[in-house]
Amino acid sequence: MNRVLRRAVWLVIFGCLTGSGAVAQEPLTLKQAIDLALKQNPEEAEAHAAVDESRADTAQARTALLPQFNFTEDMTRGDDPVYVFGTRLRQQQFTQADFAINALNRPQPAGNFSTRISGGWQVFDSLRTERLIRGAALIEKSAQSQAGAIDQKTVFGVVAAYQQVLYAEREIDTAQHDEKTAEALLESVDEHVKAGLAVESDRMSAQVNLAACKQSLIAAEGDRELAWAQLRMATGAPDLAETRLAPLETHDFPQGDLQQELKTAATGRKDLAAMGLAGQAQGAAASAARFNYGPHVNAYGNLENDAASFGGANGTNWVAGVRISIDLLPLSKHAQLEHEKAASARVNAELESYRQRVRVEVSQAHIQLETARQSMETARAAIDQATESLRIIRNRYQAGLATITDLLRAEDAERQSQTSYWRAVYGNTMAYAQLLFATGTLTPETAEDLQ
Repeated sequence: MNRVLRRAVWLVIFGCLTGSGAVAQEPLTLKQAIDLALKQNPEEAEAHAAVDESRADTAQARTALLPQFNFTEDMTRGDDPVYVFGTRLRQQQFTQADFAINALNRPQPAGNFSTRISGGWQVFDSLRTERLIRGAALIEKSAQSQAGAIDQKTVFGVVAAYQQVLYAEREIDTAQHDEKTAEALLESVDEHVKAGLAVESDRMSAQVNLAACKQSLIAAEGDRELAWAQLRMATGAPDLAETRLAPLETHDFPQGDLQQELKTAATGRKDLAAMGLAGQAQGAAASAARFNYGPHVNAYGNLENDAASFGGANGTNWVAGVRISIDLLPLSKHAQLEHEKAASARVNAELESYRQRVRVEVSQAHIQLETARQSMETARAAIDQATESLRIIRNRYQAGLATITDLLRAEDAERQSQTSYWRAVYGNTMAYAQLLFATGTLTPETAEDLQ
């Protein structure tokens, strides 16, 4: 009975272990890979940190509109005549005896505990601060748009790596099929040699063909390892488990209009929007430098309590005022304005250059997608032709009407047609992904169509 119970326990444990292993080996979907990258990719963390930094800069710029208050506590002691005279007055402890000549020239050391609350407020600075706040807010929006561009870049990187893994797995499937075919051919040639229907050189050719197929399989397995390494880097998950993914599939993507795609890119590209906002922010900085020539009005105040000892007799005084200042020789402000104007011109030129680059990227992606679609159709037709040709040559070889060279040439053509077709399928998917990325419409949702 104990033995039966023990066996049952071990069966349960084994079932749990194998069950958990099965869960761990669930195929990784493209959506899961993208979600993982958006959470763990270091570039994502950097982009969101830049957004937080710009948000803090905006809040800091707004503080210039608020009054500033300071609290200080000074403890001093000395016998400097001016210091002693002023301290007695502030403490409101000045007496007739303090007017004695000897007391004025050589006073006794005096101590002072000074408690001071001071404040200031920039009432008016010719609207310069408002321009600086507007510029900071535009930089914040630019950082947010740039973070969106990083999201799209991350998604594209995951799509490219994921599709590379799918293509590598298709290469392995093709290489394994070719290896089995080469082994079957070698067995057939062996039978022909033994029956006197083929010579020894035919067997050697079949052996060389099998070795080449094995070498192709080894190379394909290496490509898969490299593709998985790239996928781990794209997702920011160095410990991502390697699983068998869903097979690479053929997609018939919609054919778009180039002019419409260009318009979509002009409004949908987050990086382009980020540069536009950065240009507006630089324009606000130039405007702030221009308004800095105007008058500045500041209010200030000071409340002070002075005592000879902590908690002792004391005197309190206050001062308040308004200061109006105008820079009569604003050479540094003029240089600052010229600097900001030049920077604004540079940013605008960079923006126009980037717009042209985006147009080229969209045009290239559009053309590549059309080329990839045609290549895939051509490669699909070539597979049928190569397969039929191989069937005919194989039958002729079996009948002694074709040489081993003819057969190997036909098998190589069939193998190349398979490789070309799946390369075209991979290229078609990546061309569409590149078009989505170029137009700024590549998102985790639209990427699901690439699975």
